[in-house]
Amino acid sequence: MAELEIPSVMPKIIAFLSSLLNRVAESNDLNQQQLIHQKISVFHGLTRPTISIQSYLERIFKYANCSPSCFIVAYVYLDRFTQRQPSLPINSFNVHRLLITSVMVAAKFMDDMYYNNAYYAKVGGITTIEMNFLEVDFLFGLGFHLNVTPGTFQAYCGHLQREMLLMQPLSFTDSSLSLEKSLKAHLCFNEDESSSHQNQQQLAV
Repeated sequence: MAELEIPSVMPKIIAFLSSLLNRVAESNDLNQQQLIHQKISVFHGLTRPTISIQSYLERIFKYANCSPSCFIVAYVYLDRFTQRQPSLPINSFNVHRLLITSVMVAAKFMDDMYYNNAYYAKVGGITTIEMNFLEVDFLFGLGFHLNVTPGTFQAYCGHLQREMLLMQPLSFTDSSLSLEKSLKAHLCFNEDESSSHQNQQQLAV
């Protein structure tokens, strides 16, 4: 796959995406007023996982063998999910389950070949029954809104790229310039989100 021929790109995407999600989770953990109104869902673990978000993403990338674009689309899905489910903000108790589910759904929607739920459950450290429930809840939470247009894909790539450049301006400049071109593959476009993608970045803060 062409994207995998750029070895320097994916580790940086994983690092900065995990950094972004970690900040969101920590912020929501500290927001006590928000916690009062939070719903407990199938994504909510009884305890915080001991594995870091970055290590978890690295594990998913290593074993899922999905296209790199899946991670950008999973990012889009997570943002859509949080917008549609404001009472289920991303926090340290649910971020890992949301990640494995969003990547799996993205792979199923985009890739010609993908692993089944039982395999993703093993990768994610959960049971197959849990994985099945998570998938159904995630799809309903998204309202089955899975299509990603070029404008939306570019917007999320752009935000991630800006964050990379801000945090590592010298070491990442060259390889990040073609981030969107490097990852833009296997996308399915059946809708026009050009007027709405700018409002779909609650995670992009």
